[in-house]
Amino acid sequence: MASAAKSSRSRPAGHSGVLPMHAAAGGGGGGGGDGAGSRLADKLKIFKTDKFDPDSYVQSKCQTMNEKEIRQLCSYLQDLKKASAEEMRRSVYANYAAFIRTSKEISDLERELQSIKNLLNTQSALIHGLSEGVQIDSLTTGPEDSEEESFCTVEDQELSEIQNWYTDFPDRLDVLLAERRVDEALDALDEAERIAADAKQKQTLSTAEILALKRAISDNRQKLSDQLAEAACQSSTCGIELRAAASALKRLGDGPRAHSLLLSAHNQRLQCNIQTTHPSSTAYRGAYTAALAKLVFSAISHALSDSMEVFGDEPSYASEVVTWATKQAMLFALLVKRHALASCAASGGLRAAAECVQIALGYCSLLEARGLSLSGVVMKQFRPCVEQALDSSLRRIEESTSALAAADNWVLVYSPTGIRPFARSSAGNMAPKLSSSAHRFNSMVQDFFEDVGPLLNLQLGGSTMDGLLKIFNTYIDLLVSALPGSMDDEVNLEGLGNKIICMAETDEQQLALLANASLLAEELLPRAAMKLPSVNQASMDSMRKRGPEKQNRAAEHREWKRKLQRMVDKLRDSFCRQHALALIFTEEGDTHLSAEMYINMDNIVQEIEWVPSPIFQELYAKLHRMAGIATEMFVGRERFATLLMMRLTETIILWLSDDQAFWEEIEEGPRALGPLGLQQFYLDMQFVILFGQGRFLSRHVHQVILNIIDRGMAAFSATGLDPDSALPSDDWFIDVAQDTISRISGKAQAATSEREVHSPTASVSAQSVSSVRSHGSS
Repeated sequence: MASAAKSSRSRPAGHSGVLPMHAAAGGGGGGGGDGAGSRLADKLKIFKTDKFDPDSYVQSKCQTMNEKEIRQLCSYLQDLKKASAEEMRRSVYANYAAFIRTSKEISDLERELQSIKNLLNTQSALIHGLSEGVQIDSLTTGPEDSEEESFCTVEDQELSEIQNWYTDFPDRLDVLLAERRVDEALDALDEAERIAADAKQKQTLSTAEILALKRAISDNRQKLSDQLAEAACQSSTCGIELRAAASALKRLGDGPRAHSLLLSAHNQRLQCNIQTTHPSSTAYRGAYTAALAKLVFSAISHALSDSMEVFGDEPSYASEVVTWATKQAMLFALLVKRHALASCAASGGLRAAAECVQIALGYCSLLEARGLSLSGVVMKQFRPCVEQALDSSLRRIEESTSALAAADNWVLVYSPTGIRPFARSSAGNMAPKLSSSAHRFNSMVQDFFEDVGPLLNLQLGGSTMDGLLKIFNTYIDLLVSALPGSMDDEVNLEGLGNKIICMAETDEQQLALLANASLLAEELLPRAAMKLPSVNQASMDSMRKRGPEKQNRAAEHREWKRKLQRMVDKLRDSFCRQHALALIFTEEGDTHLSAEMYINMDNIVQEIEWVPSPIFQELYAKLHRMAGIATEMFVGRERFATLLMMRLTETIILWLSDDQAFWEEIEEGPRALGPLGLQQFYLDMQFVILFGQGRFLSRHVHQVILNIIDRGMAAFSATGLDPDSALPSDDWFIDVAQDTISRISGKAQAATSEREVHSPTASVSAQSVSSVRSHGSS
């Protein structure tokens, strides 16, 4: 069976193995048109000549190719050979049932033709006997009557040698059959066939004797065949006796029956052994799977060996073996599914299910070395239960994490006792610090990936990663709901049901929520996901086959990480939005950032103390305080902390830029923006630029601030006044802003002023103020 398949696979389609690679690529598409076909036919003419020498031709072609091109050609041919072999195997398996049915029909037709042939020979002999004047009674008498008549007629005559053999043959054959001396009985039957043929040709026996002899041969053949079949069906028949009986039946000319009896005997033994193996008699599901797999696959292996030994690799018999083996593998899969995997799926025992699958695949791989692939049959039955166990495991992770989140105090700690240690963080090779619910989530996800690794042959990678994304998104929703302001946002509570979440009241606790999400999404989960290809060696081998497949997997992994990051961004945006709303609005619903606060500046009688507006001072104070906390929480991940602060600043500035009521009051309101209001507005924007440069301000937000200043100065210019004449010098804005920054940050003013005057930051700040002034006046 294996050699027959191998011969048809040895030359992959689309590449001759001698043509250059560009020629193979051009011909492999199948759509190059008549021109390409004619060119290829011209190139193939050389192979049809009588003087074609393959060695010299290959040498001539390889002389124009370097080592790299030859290696690429060999690799390409090997891939085509493997692909062709796999396609051939699938095609053969897909048509096995029809092939077996057709083979049995052909065998039945052959037996009917043989019966017709025997009948015609009998009729021919009968007619021949009548023509010679032989009495019809002599044709109907049995061997005993014929023997008695012959003995009476030639009692006093010397019997010839052939007549003596004819007389002794029935008794001798009966003895051989009674003593079950099969080989000698077969030899005697073959000898009888030869003697009958010679007697008919030389006319040493009469026609009646020849007919009686043939009838005796046929009857004894049937008797021997029945004895062999009965022996093969006995449970006490050992393997050697079974093979001998099948071989004898094949020698009798009943090969299909012999092969069916051989497989039936193996099936009978297998069923008896399966009945003695009960799930309750094993310690756990893996032991039952291993015991059952040993019985089933050993029986398949022995049946395959017996078939090859007795019948060789004849396609019809090999196909029948494959069909029988497929049926037994199906039975095995159904039993394991019923007694082991069903309970695993119901309880979410992914590890137990993976163990059962791994045991089954291990036994399947032993048969694959002999050219018999049954893993697809087994995995088709296992897949629904494994998917159910996978979903149950993911649901258990979600429920366990939600339960811990209800009592989580949102304080970052190292891995507590009772939770498995995991990989160190990339930052300073330190163990990661997470809150209790995040530790539990990460530990269960790591166990999950280790359990699902052996199940890669079921091609569950996509559903596994999607399921993990789903439960991580649920955990992010839990973190969002832990923010104090989320209680007023019904959208964030969708899908959480009646889950109780411990609220994160302080800034430290709220930043801990972000630390949990960012560390899981950026490091721990992607690192755990990388275990999948390394668990299964077959997967690693497949990754080495073709570069594009490996690149596709890497691209899918990057896309998965981006999805994780987008979920973290959802938490970050909720955090920034709630803090921005707390800064902008009061508890009564009034706003701290309105057009009136700038327009009313020119109506103030008393002397103005020039400082940035309270909302922007509070913004800087919050950013400064959170930056200090984030420095300790986000060790090695300072970029995330910086982006978080920038996002909070951006939320405030974009709200101001997009507030239509604010700008309608400034630009079209009944009271125009005066010089003092413009000065305060300009000071606020410069204050944001100065404290935000390099830490809390992105380039995009910096440009938005410039546009806001430009819009405010344009509204002031609409009154007919010159903004430059109404605003103080740039140094005044820098001094006021730096004084406020130093006061909020707690730094000494004198030291700050002395340092800042000569620092690069001071010069940058001055240049920024100057550029803003020129930008607004233009």
